[in-house]
Amino acid sequence: MADDTRTYDDAGTHGRPRTYGDTQAFGDRQTYDDTRTYWDTRHADHDDLASGAHIGLDRPGNEIFYAQRLGTLLSLIGDLSSTAAPLFTLDAGCGKGYFARALARCGHRVDAFDTSPHAIDHARAEGGGPRYALCALDEWRSPWPYDIVVCVDVLFHVLDDEEWAAGLRNLASLVRVAGRLIVTDTVTEAVGGEDTAGPVTDGDYITYRPTGAYRAELEPLGLRHTLSRPYGFREDRVGFHVFTRTH
Repeated sequence: MADDTRTYDDAGTHGRPRTYGDTQAFGDRQTYDDTRTYWDTRHADHDDLASGAHIGLDRPGNEIFYAQRLGTLLSLIGDLSSTAAPLFTLDAGCGKGYFARALARCGHRVDAFDTSPHAIDHARAEGGGPRYALCALDEWRSPWPYDIVVCVDVLFHVLDDEEWAAGLRNLASLVRVAGRLIVTDTVTEAVGGEDTAGPVTDGDYITYRPTGAYRAELEPLGLRHTLSRPYGFREDRVGFHVFTRTH
């Protein structure tokens, strides 16, 4: 395992970011720059929980929402890591670092990135172990593979299918053999046991995609869908999908 002298290129986006397709503030004519501005402003204007979760929930509500998701995530990854061989994890689209810090507290070695400078500044100020950088989903590169790559509540904000697929494929490329990619989107058990045939738009800024869309992108890359687990919170449509690299 590499030591802690890794460094990051914070200019890794090389132009306009290609994540987080939230059109609520901009309508159908949004640009990549509009998207970046919206999320950076949102992270600047809202607290550490609401900026990356439910603006409509009060802080106690968001605390419950974060805690419930974290509990489920840790049940999938494990809440303890060997000091001799810690899990090397990546939090893609980390926001202000809530999940990245929690994984680091459990002994995992964590890299994390986001496109929002405000979010990354906040995350770095909080400390707690993760190494942070500014980057987009389809642009992150690493000289070492990860045991675990997580992407929580990000991909369904990418409205454009090509951007979504490019980001997903890049995250898949970062997972070692027998490692896991954990993403969140529609979970079959949460929508009556039947997967949807295609993307489903929810409001102005979310596009849910069925499990089959993820399988179509990931299986040719050697990742097999091994588990789904719904949040069991107010967002009963959404949950975790685990993909394991088999080769």
